[in-house]
Amino acid sequence: MKNTRSSYRSAGQRGVSLIIVLLLLVIVSILGVGAAQIATMGERSSRNDRDMQVAWQSAEAALMDAEFDIHGPVDSSRRTVFTRMANTNAFVSGCGSSGNSKGLCALETTAKPAWLTVDFTATTGAKTAAYGDFTGRSFQSGSTGSQPTGIQPSKPPRYVIEPIEDPANRDISGSTTSYIYRVTAMGFGPRDDIQGVVQIIYRD
Repeated sequence: MKNTRSSYRSAGQRGVSLIIVLLLLVIVSILGVGAAQIATMGERSSRNDRDMQVAWQSAEAALMDAEFDIHGPVDSSRRTVFTRMANTNAFVSGCGSSGNSKGLCALETTAKPAWLTVDFTATTGAKTAAYGDFTGRSFQSGSTGSQPTGIQPSKPPRYVIEPIEDPANRDISGSTTSYIYRVTAMGFGPRDDIQGVVQIIYRD
């Protein structure tokens, strides 16, 4: 009888040990899945941050291109629009889509500003100027048709320019009207839906 009770006790202990081991395996599995999810979220967050940085840098490049657009080059037909601008005829209400008026928007004083209403993603009949349209500069992107090198914007950034009467001369009696420019640019990340918008007030 004594030996029989001992064998029952030993079998019961083995059964309890099995349950404890299974519980530990479940806990370890849950912790492992949680750690994997945290790692995945961290990687996704880093990728999103990288993609947004690409979009912001693309938009910054468009601002620089707009500055070159305003300054020249000297042989550009558009240079006459900005040189000692006597009027704002080239700046179209709702933004121009062709010729020297492309991407040039009349200043809206009673409605939403043009940069809030224009479609920066449009390329056909666009009312925005693309990087290099008037400067001849090139921009490496996924839409250029060349073999991509690393992470690139999906397409070149675009910008619009609005004239604002220079406050420095506006209240001076007899002064010649001069203008500063509000430049708004949109850059794109590796996907079209990743977008960054930047804006400056520029004095030529």
